[in-house]
Amino acid sequence: MTEKTSRPHKAGAFDIRLIIALLLGVYGVILTIMGAGFTSDDDLKKAADVNINLWSGIGLLVVTALFVLWAVLRPLVVPPSTETTEESPAE
Repeated sequence: MTEKTSRPHKAGAFDIRLIIALLLGVYGVILTIMGAGFTSDDDLKKAADVNINLWSGIGLLVVTALFVLWAVLRPLVVPPSTETTEESPAE
């Protein structure tokens, strides 16, 4: 009787941390671009002279970097398959 031993492997692109990082990163880039290039003086006056889009975009990019760093340093390991083949009882 030979058994296949399957090695544990990493989740890779299917790690939920990377999916969340991608979404936060896209929003972070959009907000950073909007804050850096498309914020008017009227918008700044409404926000008490704070460029909210720029700061929230930078914050999202920092959180994105932390999520990616977390996923790289502590990868999610998928356990080996626990399926066993059952033999029929001898009659």
